[in-house]
Amino acid sequence: MIPVRTCVACRRKASRSELFRVVLREGRLNFDERAVLLGRGAWVHPTPQCLELAVSRGAFVRALKASGKPDPGPLENRLETLMDN
Repeated sequence: MIPVRTCVACRRKASRSELFRVVLREGRLNFDERAVLLGRGAWVHPTPQCLELAVSRGAFVRALKASGKPDPGPLENRLETLMDN
């Protein structure tokens, strides 16, 4: 059986391999590329549209049960790197 997760932005279900896990570390949103870091995680499609939608709607804050507004900079930088390759 293939593990299925839901994208916090578009709410579509997808296999775990199609989504990236996002974790909160020191007030910053980071990709957990191997999906092994401890703590609560949120899943998102690795597209600019889903990333922007999740940030603008506060989906990461809700899913990660975070207080305040986490910095999405590391996520955006990593996504740019992935898009360039």
